[in-house]
Amino acid sequence: MAELRIEALLDEVIHRKASDLHLQVGRPPVLRIYGELIPQTDYEPLTDEVIEAVSFAILGEDRKKQLITNREVDFSFEFGDLGRFRVNVFHERGHLSASMRLIANEILTTSDLGLPEVVNKFANYPDGLVLVTGPTGSGKSTSMAAIVDKINTERAERIITIEEPIEFVHRSKRSMIIQREVNQDTLSFANALRAALRQDPDVVQIGELRDLETVSAAITISETGHLAFSTLHTNSAAQSIDRIIDVFPAHQQSQIRTQLSYSLRAILSQRLVPAAAGGRIAVTEVLITTPAIRNSIREAKTYQIESLISSGGQFGMHTLNQQLADYVKRGIVSYDNATKISNQKDELDRLLRE
Repeated sequence: MAELRIEALLDEVIHRKASDLHLQVGRPPVLRIYGELIPQTDYEPLTDEVIEAVSFAILGEDRKKQLITNREVDFSFEFGDLGRFRVNVFHERGHLSASMRLIANEILTTSDLGLPEVVNKFANYPDGLVLVTGPTGSGKSTSMAAIVDKINTERAERIITIEEPIEFVHRSKRSMIIQREVNQDTLSFANALRAALRQDPDVVQIGELRDLETVSAAITISETGHLAFSTLHTNSAAQSIDRIIDVFPAHQQSQIRTQLSYSLRAILSQRLVPAAAGGRIAVTEVLITTPAIRNSIREAKTYQIESLISSGGQFGMHTLNQQLADYVKRGIVSYDNATKISNQKDELDRLLRE
């Protein structure tokens, strides 16, 4: 059996094009490759001592203290010039475990990622809120980094990112980029967002909208002449709108609907699905806030939004099922894989018959 060295495991992740590495007591290391979990049977099942040694090799003293205090710690680190990893070390059933996600050093373009052409327009908005949504592991951070890099390349703006942890490292090009990491450069998203308005931003990237304070601050930033980007763990554009509004107490929701109807500019919702040619491909849904969609948000009629997206092709909109049907017809994605991520299989079948 091979001796376990963290450097060898991270090399394996990179060279086998895995997205994630998982370490758990009683099992050998596991790689996620194109969405599938592959145990690395060249290694013995892991022990507490081995996982502690591997984890502590990449944890600094401050993060060790966080792990002891909070029972988990989230951070990122650079693996030489080969890549960057986002890491979560945590406890489960009294044992130490770790999950590590590969973040490529190179920031890809929206074209490289196969995103719709309309997504490039998101970088040109002068203000407002843009959301990138999808389940865990759907490439949200990669897509958001591509849009921010387009701004950085083409516009002279002051861009502030607030992340936990920092994933893609941006170098200032035409823009001036400041990247702040929660628990390292600031105590919380809420603190950093309050401070951001005193730091002369043009663009603010928020790692994730996860609570009322963060959502409220993001709406305020987008209403006050700034362009804000963030992510949500939701499966559709309409669900994303409901999730934001549901964060607020009932007595505030009518006001928030009105504010969101004016500040929201666009939503890119995405999934990754196996491609017929190998690897995985992004399948997307795009919402652009037209007057009809603003009205649906204000009047709490989000159930109308999917239909408005479906008929909004002239604005660059499409539903997830519309793109899935297109990809199946063109042989890019198999029918079986399309049905696994479709939120309405009957609708997908109808589109395929057209």
